[in-house]
Amino acid sequence: MYKRILVPTDGSDTARAGLIEACKLAKGLDAQVRLLYVVEAHLAVPPEVYGVAYHQVTESLRAGGASALLYAQTAARQLGVAAETQLVEAMGTPVGELIVKAALEWHADLIVCGTHGRRGLRRIVMGSDAEYIVRHAPVPVLLVRQEGWIANAVADTAGALSGL
Repeated sequence: MYKRILVPTDGSDTARAGLIEACKLAKGLDAQVRLLYVVEAHLAVPPEVYGVAYHQVTESLRAGGASALLYAQTAARQLGVAAETQLVEAMGTPVGELIVKAALEWHADLIVCGTHGRRGLRRIVMGSDAEYIVRHAPVPVLLVRQEGWIANAVADTAGALSGL
C-alpha cells in the first residue's frame, strides 16, 4: 500500500486539513511522511531592480517557509507521526511542477494535499496547483477540502496545538 506520503504545505488551514488526513493514513499504514514547502516569490519586477531588498524579501520568504514546515512537523508529531521536511525554491518554476518533481525524486507513492476547491474564474485567475498535481503526478493524489468535518478536525487540532 502507501509507504511514502508527500504532503505539500503552505501553512494555511487548507494545508492543515491535508496534513491531518495524511497523518491518519500514515499512522494506519505505518508510512513515512515528508512535508514539502515551496518558497515562491511573486515579484513582478526583476531582482536587479530590488537590489539588496530582493535578498531580504527572499530570506523572509525562506524563513516563513521554514516556520510553516516546523509548525506542520510539530502538528504531525502531536498526531503521532514523525515527519521529515523539505524546503524547495520555485525560481520561476510553477509550484505544482515542483511538487510533482519532489514526489518523483523522493519516490512518493501518494500525495496528499489540501485544496480550496475553487472553480470557474477564481480558479483561472488564482491558478490551481492541485489541478496541476492531479494531471501530472506519477502517483495517486488525495485532495482534501477544508469543509464540513474537515474544518472541524482542523479547528480541533488547531486548538490542541495552540500552545505551540
